[in-house]
Amino acid sequence: MKTLEQRIKVAKGEERADLLIKNARVVNVFSGEIIETDVAVFQGMIAGFGRYKARKTLNIRGMYLCPGFIDGHVHIESSMVLPAEFARAVVPSGTTAVVIDPHEIANVFGLEGIKFMVESSRHIPLDVYVMLSSCVPATDMDTSGARLTHHDLSVFADKPWALGLAEMMDYHGVIHRVPDMLKKIRIMKGKVINGHAPGLSGRDLSAYIAAGIKSDHECTRVDEAREKLEKGMYIMIREGTAAKNLRTLLPLITSENNRRFMFVTDDRSPSDLINEGHIDYMIKTAVREGLNPVTAIKIATLNPAEYFHLYEHGAIAPGYRADLAVFDSFKNFRVRMVFKKGNMAAEDGKLLPEAIQIHPLHLRSSMNVNLSAIKNFGVTPLRPPLIKGRGGVIKVIEVIPGQVLTKKRIERAKIEDGAVVADVKRDILKIAVIERHLSSKNIGRGFVKGFGLKSGAIASSISHDSHNIVTVGTNDMDMHSAVNEIIHLKGGQVAVKDGKVIESLPLPIAGLMSDRPLREVKEKIEKLNSAVRRLGCKLPNPFMTLSFLSLPVIPEIKLTDKGLVDVEKSKIVSLFGRV
Repeated sequence: MKTLEQRIKVAKGEERADLLIKNARVVNVFSGEIIETDVAVFQGMIAGFGRYKARKTLNIRGMYLCPGFIDGHVHIESSMVLPAEFARAVVPSGTTAVVIDPHEIANVFGLEGIKFMVESSRHIPLDVYVMLSSCVPATDMDTSGARLTHHDLSVFADKPWALGLAEMMDYHGVIHRVPDMLKKIRIMKGKVINGHAPGLSGRDLSAYIAAGIKSDHECTRVDEAREKLEKGMYIMIREGTAAKNLRTLLPLITSENNRRFMFVTDDRSPSDLINEGHIDYMIKTAVREGLNPVTAIKIATLNPAEYFHLYEHGAIAPGYRADLAVFDSFKNFRVRMVFKKGNMAAEDGKLLPEAIQIHPLHLRSSMNVNLSAIKNFGVTPLRPPLIKGRGGVIKVIEVIPGQVLTKKRIERAKIEDGAVVADVKRDILKIAVIERHLSSKNIGRGFVKGFGLKSGAIASSISHDSHNIVTVGTNDMDMHSAVNEIIHLKGGQVAVKDGKVIESLPLPIAGLMSDRPLREVKEKIEKLNSAVRRLGCKLPNPFMTLSFLSLPVIPEIKLTDKGLVDVEKSKIVSLFGRV
């Protein structure tokens, strides 16, 4: 009560504020104006505008002051570093809150993984809110390390850090009223439910939304986003590393509908976080593309705050948190200072040392591969071939650069000694997914087009969403060596040539994250990508592309440890033949 009384007294000017930020150009997301004024802060909250007495003053000399940015949907695990290192990257660029879906680590460790992310996010200058992972596993067409039922999720459903239910990827389960899917929705008791429904339209979309699902981040076309917008969904405009939809969807935003949009990154690599930025990059890009600057700030602040019921976030006004970003101009959009609850957390692109406290946590190893199973790669003539020839044509996964979507191609099989083999000249390479959680001996086998490898193989323990080991290569021996190295590292990414590891990145935390600093991870990734380019690959982010080839909820065709998945049919299909 005393604090409330003091806050009112400070707002009235009867007592001193803690901080007065002078000569600010305040971006007012309510009125749509830029207001030149001073801003008073008391106990981490905005007290008022104008002349106030304060214990400390800071003159920002006409620079712009806006609310801290909010990423409305992100998987921190995809940055491949722990939350503290993620904060070190994004807070200096103006991000002060993120809404995460710990779906990646939940697929490896279940509730233990979610708890790990929550505990790892304490004592950092970044508010980390959680949407409970709705689809672990995403489908029954692959093998994950855990299964979360509505009973499991109910353990965390009432926690204040749990804002609702994360992306409901199993839209088939929703619209066909699978009981466990509906029970997961019911236990949220009015909390937010996020969507994930690429390409869904018509009555199926209406049924999906009628279940209480309010947003979607998978729109890749304006007409798709428009239909979802018209039916009441919030559109999360995504600009990640693998999927980039910002420029495509910006033309849909108008002065009438701009309150229904948010900026999200979903998956963003260390290189992109360091070289381009985070939500600040999306704001800067949107403004350059012609979006009203204040509207761009509003989409990055107030809109997600209100959507997620974070009513103290998202604006600079009395009673709102003093999570603030100071930037020089809308043209350059360089964030100069960042405040978290009224305390400076970052300046000139660097997190202040006193802003973060690291308390290391530990997880058990996540590698549980049946070693006898991977002998089936056929590394010697005494072992059976990886894929036995059973027909003239095969279904091939075709990569679409810059997208997580893939296409299904029917190609003539290259057969040698009765086995289907990679055809490097036609860029048709082998792909395999090895189950790593339950030692089940499952191996999915197929072919992929678009990597361009001329020799060698690559492998990764990051493969959405179940995160089994995925490998692509020109020959069995190198694929076998790559998988063995992943197991040896207890998770990671590797490039192999002639049976030798030429570059690697260890990811010992759930096979998803490093315990090293972000910049060190970035340098490792760059060396890896350089090594893969020497093998012939021309994709800008080969390992990010590789990681989505086993995601059985994104059209058109994917590969899991259980086999080739026709996503639109939602079933395992034969590698051979046209249907």
